Amino acid sequence: MAQSVKSAVSRCFVLLCVVCFLALFPRAASAQKRAITGTVADSSGMPVIGATVREKGGKAVTTCGADGTFKLTVDEKNSLLISSIGFLNAEVPVGNRTTFAITLTSNTAALNAVVVTALGVKREKRNLTFSSQQLNGEELLKTKEPNLVNTLAGKVPGIQITSSSGNAGASSRIVIRGNSSPTGENQALFVIDGVPVDNTETGNISGGAAGSGVNRIADIDPAIIENVNILKGAAATALYGSSGARGVVLITTKNGGVDKKPVFNFSSDASFEHPLLPERQTMYGQGTNGIFYNGEDADKKTSLSWGPRMDTLKINGQPAPTYNPYDFFRTGITTNNTISASGSNNNSNYFLSYSYFNQKGVMPGNDFKRHSFFAKYNSKIGKYVSTTFQLGYSNSDQERLPEGASNGPLFVLLVQPVSWNPYPVFKPDGSQRGYRNSRNMPLWTLDNISNDAKVNRFLPVFTTNITPTSWLTITERLGADIYTESDKYIEHPSPQIGLTGQIRNQNINFQQFNNDLIVNATKTFGKFNVNLLLGNNIYTTYNQYMNINSTGLNITDFNNLSSGTTITGTENHTQLRKVGFYSQANIEYNRFLNLSLTGRYDGSSVLNPDKNFYPYGSAAASFIFSEFLGPKASNVINFGKVRLSYATVGNDGVGAYALSTPYIQAGRNTNAGYFLFPFQGQQGFLLTSALGNPTLINERLNEYEAGLEMRFLKDRISFEGSYFSRRSRNGLIPGSQISNATGFSNTTFNAAEISNKGIELLLGATPIKSKDFSWNVTLNFSKIKNKVLTLGPGIGQLGRLIKGEPYNIFYGARYKRADNGELLIDASGLPVVDPQQGIVGDINPDWLAGLDNSFRYKQFSLSFFFDMKKGGDVQNDVEAAGLYYGTSKETTNRGKIVIKGISEVDGKANNVEVDAQTYYQTRQYESTIQDGTYIKLRNVSLSYFLPTSFLAKTPFKTASLAVAGRNLWIYSPHFTGADPEVSSYGTGNSSQGIYAFSTPTARSINFSLKFSF
Repeated sequence: MAQSVKSAVSRCFVLLCVVCFLALFPRAASAQKRAITGTVADSSGMPVIGATVREKGGKAVTTCGADGTFKLTVDEKNSLLISSIGFLNAEVPVGNRTTFAITLTSNTAALNAVVVTALGVKREKRNLTFSSQQLNGEELLKTKEPNLVNTLAGKVPGIQITSSSGNAGASSRIVIRGNSSPTGENQALFVIDGVPVDNTETGNISGGAAGSGVNRIADIDPAIIENVNILKGAAATALYGSSGARGVVLITTKNGGVDKKPVFNFSSDASFEHPLLPERQTMYGQGTNGIFYNGEDADKKTSLSWGPRMDTLKINGQPAPTYNPYDFFRTGITTNNTISASGSNNNSNYFLSYSYFNQKGVMPGNDFKRHSFFAKYNSKIGKYVSTTFQLGYSNSDQERLPEGASNGPLFVLLVQPVSWNPYPVFKPDGSQRGYRNSRNMPLWTLDNISNDAKVNRFLPVFTTNITPTSWLTITERLGADIYTESDKYIEHPSPQIGLTGQIRNQNINFQQFNNDLIVNATKTFGKFNVNLLLGNNIYTTYNQYMNINSTGLNITDFNNLSSGTTITGTENHTQLRKVGFYSQANIEYNRFLNLSLTGRYDGSSVLNPDKNFYPYGSAAASFIFSEFLGPKASNVINFGKVRLSYATVGNDGVGAYALSTPYIQAGRNTNAGYFLFPFQGQQGFLLTSALGNPTLINERLNEYEAGLEMRFLKDRISFEGSYFSRRSRNGLIPGSQISNATGFSNTTFNAAEISNKGIELLLGATPIKSKDFSWNVTLNFSKIKNKVLTLGPGIGQLGRLIKGEPYNIFYGARYKRADNGELLIDASGLPVVDPQQGIVGDINPDWLAGLDNSFRYKQFSLSFFFDMKKGGDVQNDVEAAGLYYGTSKETTNRGKIVIKGISEVDGKANNVEVDAQTYYQTRQYESTIQDGTYIKLRNVSLSYFLPTSFLAKTPFKTASLAVAGRNLWIYSPHFTGADPEVSSYGTGNSSQGIYAFSTPTARSINFSLKFSF
């Protein structure tokens, strides 16, 4: 025992001596440090930008600049490890060399190796049996779009993106493969790191500011996104069961870096936006029938601009000045600053990010600010367990004014006479000054109407992966989506329009929890590779709305609810839960044949307890025929795959408590109007007039899909094409009339059927690829035809849905036409109005396309993107009002008009003249519908990466400068507005395709600076 203790002491003494020696004489214990430089290129000599060069066995690490160069100080006995996405890793010994020219071998399998699929499960892209397209986060950032949804516009075939307006923070709509629900949600499901998140449009208060709100995915900072994968078909989304019919947008966030020392990245953007406004006439002033109205005297007020020519008009003997109503708008300014930090150690890595986004819209009174914080920490615990904890937090604040045909500023501003001076805003007695009656003036609105929406949102996710063996992984993932929103609408009293003023407060409390337990096993049996997945999902949502309304404001500039004479309040809250059990089997045979089977069994608390579980599933197969090609053919066709699938998924459109008949607050009719209880201190409630239907079930979608994927000439050319045919059943039809003898007026039932058929094409090519110059081009095309097959027994029309017609048509007053399609003209020279209303337009485009080009020359990079839409009608309410009021550019010519058509009097070509004002003021609804075809130069970006040699004596590792432009050119030959891509009243189904006095979209120039250190 004593001997062993003595031996241990001796060993410790020797070790201590060695440590002291190394501390005193470090050069004797280590090899010589050496400063090295080098380049990393691919097989064609092109620099590999961003390749990581690491010292094996040491701490030195760097990344290659835009010219592929690097510089390090390393130990001469160590080696260099070089890695980059899309290439095989390389290891090069240092030795006595000081310069290196390293060539990486392309690895196509690595480039397309892994994509994120449903539930966050990663799979090899070559083995997928469905259509999926992945977009890199850096590619999305180049668009400089403030809303994440808009960054996807035109990028992916089969997806249609529609902006609601040019408001700062305005909502955008995303629909994948057409609308499938008659009245329910048609927008895609968003999933972040495996957890579904809410994308509801909020910010609107009933009775408050009209127009679009904010879609909640706008809370997500694009800078934290690693990639976005779009799951379009039902076979791809089958694992989501009752939520899979709408398609899925999978967002994967960034992970920590590989550097042991923290790496900081900073970017700063500044954009300047100019509003895109409809052209208007400026030749004629206020008045009617050529007679001038000054807008000041009580009998000289009018909304019309059918007055005299401005170049002949004199006021007080002097030539009348012209005022530009568009001076109301301002240059929008947007800034976005982001800083992030990443690093790692032996068992963990981290990523932190903070950004501040500040957008001042082109319309005064419209601003959107967002603070975003994101943290992610990955850690390996022992040999078998790894964990990930992440937290996203955002705080946003949007201020905006009412839009549309409301008491907001735009309805008046866009048709304001050029002869009227909007200043001063007030009369000497302090009342509002206006050129017309029954409307507030735009400048008065700026200080007297406001709508403010504040949101705090938390997105925590905790994931644990247990890997007891190399072929088995057990995943437990718990995520939440929690936000609170406070909305306040203030409208001061306005005698001008007879309103006594109001304040409306709305508070939203949203909580969503999602838990997945997944068992994933992969085994190889001879030529078979089998992957089996089993899982359970528990999903809970709680939503609470509390509203307090105060009307009849009596105290000036006291914007408090207590200042009203009548204060009322309402509360609404819902809670629902879903439980799902799912499984998937992926079987690969000999790397050429793949079979995928998926099943899910969902139960929902909102459905009848006797029938609240429903099965969903898919079967899909792919055949990689390129495995059978000979050597010569393989040199041309590098990869070829055909795939077929069938799937059935759901759309959980049944709302909470929809099966029952609830009580609502009762009211009473009086001579003074309709008033809600309480009455004389007593509350009153009545059953709603809508009868609950306990037999309601979820909507269901069935889809067939076939696809072809090919790559040619060493991946210089790639092609992917898909054809799909989908049919939704059990569509929910609310408000269906029933006999009043039941004691109710309407109910909801499952009856509608809608079909969507289409093709999606994606073509990519690299025409030029050399050391200093490369050119990549991508073209996507999609064509979708939809049809409302049925709406239910005895129902031929439901709003804008008509049996046998496309989804969401325009229906209303129209003109009579001759057999050859020409207008019929009456004896007075005006078109004959058809006594029967009918279909006058269709919002659905004939096809959509996008063309993306990117060029690189040494340190310079240039990209530009065209977005195209053929067809798709727009209801242009701005033009309709402009024609009536005489401000439309078309009304510049005010001579007599002969309307082209056939006279109903004699059947000959019409030759009867009609007065211009009479003609334009009698136009019918049909004339407001315009073809929304457009070609947009949506984005142009030019960037410069500073050479590594330039940064050698600075603390920066990389640095770049960029300038980008959005909406630089729009060609819309049949649309008289500035931008046909609008939907003024938000993302709802029935409001699509309506252009009605919304904040104009903008053309912007963006300047950006990025660097890392």
